[in-house]
Amino acid sequence: MSSDLEIDNLPNRLTLMRVILVPVLVICLWLTKSSFFGLQNYVHALNWTAAWIFTAASITDFFDGYIARKRGIVTVFGSFLDPIADKFLVVSSLIMLLSLQRIHEIVVIILVLRELYMTSLRLLAMNEGIHVEVNWLGKWKTGFQMVSIPLLMVNDDWWIIPMGFIGTILTYIASFLSLWSAFIYSIGLVQKLKHNRKVKKEQKSGH
Repeated sequence: MSSDLEIDNLPNRLTLMRVILVPVLVICLWLTKSSFFGLQNYVHALNWTAAWIFTAASITDFFDGYIARKRGIVTVFGSFLDPIADKFLVVSSLIMLLSLQRIHEIVVIILVLRELYMTSLRLLAMNEGIHVEVNWLGKWKTGFQMVSIPLLMVNDDWWIIPMGFIGTILTYIASFLSLWSAFIYSIGLVQKLKHNRKVKKEQKSGH
């Protein structure tokens, strides 16, 4: 049986790999803006490399959680690092896409602030001993976001598919879903908080 304090296991290695891939991805996108060493001739390759790195990192996000649950090796370190790795990956990608003018600044503000807001709500829920299920809108938002970001990184037509245009549309959908899902999660949390406070008040009055 694995200890919940264990650090060196496969899911945690996958999570750490995701963290390590973040600066590599950032460098690839940053180099597309650089005129050093004739790199402007490799913009297409750098865009595709960044997109594949993001995709690989996103896949590790699925597998580290799946393996941890399947093998019963959910650890404190993994539970702490996994959501941080996700935010490092997504926020860094959004900022780089903004710097490359491939995504609207309002979309970036919505998606980044939503992540901060949801993190705060989950910390509040944890502090109160409350568990609020992630609604399906949040899952769809994540799906649209994870597809749109690599498309915007490529930012080119693949055969007849306008990947940059599709990525832009999907980011707007992700932004809408992020606001809607955050609103629904907030309502669910408030209801559970009220219920908990009511139960605690009744218990005190019963004594």
